[in-house]
Amino acid sequence: MPVRRLFLITAVLLVVAAAYRVGSSSADEWMPISPDELKMTGLAEAPGAPAVILYRQVDRDDSNIHTPHEYNYVREKIFTEEGRKYADADIPFVKDQYNIVNIRARTIHPDGSIVNFDGKVYEKEIVKGRNLKVLAKTFTFSDVQPGSIIEYHYMIDFAEYYVFDSHWLLSDELFTKVAKFTLKPSNEFALRWSWPNGLPKGAPAPAEGKGVHPVIQMDASNIPAFQVEDDMPPEDGMKYRVDFNYSEGSVETDPDKFWKKEGKKQNDHVESFVGKKKAMEDAVGTIVAAGDTPEVKLQKIYARVQKVRNTSYEVEKTAQEQKREKEKGASNAEDVWKRGYGDGDQITLLFLGLARAAGLDASAARISTRDNHFFAKNIMNARDLHTYVVIVKMNGKEVYFDPGSAFTPYGMLPWPETNSPGLRLDKDGGTWILTATPESGDSRIERKADLKLTQEGSLEGKLTVTYSGLEAASLRVEQRNQDETTRKKLLEDQVRYTVPAAIEVELTNKPDWSTADSKLVAEFDLKVPGWVSGAGRRALLPVGIFGAQEKRIYEHTTRVHPLYFHFMSQKADDVTIELPLGWKVSNLPKPGDRDAKLLVYTMKADEKNGTLHIERRLKCDLVMLEPKYYPAVRSFYESVRTGDEEQIVLQPMGTAARN
Repeated sequence: MPVRRLFLITAVLLVVAAAYRVGSSSADEWMPISPDELKMTGLAEAPGAPAVILYRQVDRDDSNIHTPHEYNYVREKIFTEEGRKYADADIPFVKDQYNIVNIRARTIHPDGSIVNFDGKVYEKEIVKGRNLKVLAKTFTFSDVQPGSIIEYHYMIDFAEYYVFDSHWLLSDELFTKVAKFTLKPSNEFALRWSWPNGLPKGAPAPAEGKGVHPVIQMDASNIPAFQVEDDMPPEDGMKYRVDFNYSEGSVETDPDKFWKKEGKKQNDHVESFVGKKKAMEDAVGTIVAAGDTPEVKLQKIYARVQKVRNTSYEVEKTAQEQKREKEKGASNAEDVWKRGYGDGDQITLLFLGLARAAGLDASAARISTRDNHFFAKNIMNARDLHTYVVIVKMNGKEVYFDPGSAFTPYGMLPWPETNSPGLRLDKDGGTWILTATPESGDSRIERKADLKLTQEGSLEGKLTVTYSGLEAASLRVEQRNQDETTRKKLLEDQVRYTVPAAIEVELTNKPDWSTADSKLVAEFDLKVPGWVSGAGRRALLPVGIFGAQEKRIYEHTTRVHPLYFHFMSQKADDVTIELPLGWKVSNLPKPGDRDAKLLVYTMKADEKNGTLHIERRLKCDLVMLEPKYYPAVRSFYESVRTGDEEQIVLQPMGTAARN
């Protein structure tokens, strides 16, 4: 074959391959717009909506596991001024897992005129967490007005083998009139699909086509807008979605058999990882003393293991940086111990090996977490059990540990791992467990304020805020890679958020951000200008100095989603206020006491020798509550607001003298 002809054939093949990868629409192809869409001013199925999605298309292609990709097409109609905010588009992606390419966008006015987007696409960080960095491609449509149509399409390029996280997300912030979904599955793995949260009303189940390489497809219409509420479960646990789960071998249809096989596989891995008993015995000999009680041994082992460098919580390093530092992945617990570093799971399994070497009854469990979605046994997705905990029998009780989760106090789990299902591993496949839920008293925010009231009605003095348990752990994890200035601002902002007035606040100490053992203590200089107001010859002082958060919640009369809290907790306020010389207390409010069993509020105020003392307690023993109980919760917090708005009646010095 002549070289020239060979070159032309190769070039054509490359062009065809590139066109195939772009998807069913090329960069300049747009679907036709109907006159009805142009003149539309509202949609009966979504009354009052500021905007709607007229059409959405998702074409996922897993057929080549080396280059999985997904084509997306979105058309939105803007109805109101409020709807113009959707002219700012955000397309999220997870760094190192997939990327957004070939973005094309345009604006169509009601008269049919078109403004193509030719601006710059930016990149911003949305979330930075454990082993996760979520970014977004952002851009702004040109010349968007009420009545405009905006539409865009783009390609998602997934990392190699990323077929194992294949799904369609049906729900959106906006009402969707028409949506079409397709998937070209990988032929190298067995596939099952499911919709854990159900399907939109009237939507048919995904169906597999015919042929040698069948495509799975689904059409849906009139998908309700997804409503976001305060204190709701993770969105992925509530949205309509279709998940595709690939696995090696044949598809297992019996959940019990599936999880038994998975349990054996996980148990083999754990036992292999911690199997070097002599190395673990030598290591534990450097940590504990022969005369230590089992409890002391475990505490020492936990503290020592938490000092191992945890790579899961470090700023991500490139492959080149890791190579330069000659860091290698550990193949067993001995490697982690000798090298002094490992990821979170490896550190937790090191703890297991050391605990056993110390003669303690310890076993491993592979569990799910409840921060992103909820585990469903019948879905049979092995990746839903994705982290380890260690169970130690101590004083007749089983205690759960995960030292691989940074800043987690001894005897506790990080909140996403509490009240979570998992498999306690053994050679027979394991048994199902539900991890413990800490009591509300284990995680507290205590505010102690020593203040003086000025003649002008301002409060000035010292405030100490003490975070304990999961309250402290959550803050430390969130702020682990932040500098001192950022941490200082966060703590000051949290105080501002709790006081229902403009305040002046300054952090005066350096809290300990580095350990899981101690409480996180923050000390402040605090000033609340004009907290006391005048009313004739009286001055009125509200008792709810730190009640702003409760003042703002649950104002809506209806609720769609369950109430959901990360963990049970308590707040305790202890406030002393020294009155100006000669001021008198004319009236104290009656003690507030509202006991709703899982929610408890108390408040009392008294005075002695010219000093006011206000105590406020708020206890929440809730993790999740069905929407039908929302009116009772709302009523409880209305009583909290009423209690916080109670006022101490004061007589300033001049008034007292005249009386």
